[in-house]
Amino acid sequence: MKTGISGISAENIIEKDWWESYEGDGYTFTAAPARHFSGRLFTRDNTLWCSWVLKFGESNIYFAGDSGYFDGYAEIGQKYGPFDMSLMPIGAYDTAWHDIHLNPEVAVEAFLQLQGGQFYPTHWGTFDLALHSWYEPIKWLNELADTHKIKTVTPAPGEWVHLFDNPTDKNWWRKYSSELSLR
Repeated sequence: MKTGISGISAENIIEKDWWESYEGDGYTFTAAPARHFSGRLFTRDNTLWCSWVLKFGESNIYFAGDSGYFDGYAEIGQKYGPFDMSLMPIGAYDTAWHDIHLNPEVAVEAFLQLQGGQFYPTHWGTFDLALHSWYEPIKWLNELADTHKIKTVTPAPGEWVHLFDNPTDKNWWRKYSSELSLR
């Protein structure tokens, strides 16, 4: 039995190019475009980075992965939207990384192009990869979501989320921010 680097059996690995799908028992995964560099060490950009469209039952979910902004969000939305929920990265942004990471403002723009449904923010709040504070992306996103009337799903780490249910407290993160907890 041949295994990959991770020790996973080769017959359990399925590779797809953009716009190709895999159908399982009651679900479909479709690889969609994304924008990020790929590779490590001495090899760069010889594989595709992708986002995913997941359909199961009547549910339609978009997962942006770790993508920067590109012109493909509207096309993904036209081909596969509207979505019930879209998981979008909002953190670890910097002007030097604008091609590979979204900030909340650009993530909202992409979300609207996707016809995104509920906004589930990802790629923030774990550790400081960028020069902004760990809570800045979610604070900024919540302000934008209020302005654009976007429903966000922002569970605390480990909290279960059911499609169309609201987490108990979308501002759970405030108590961990000394600057904001005093307000």
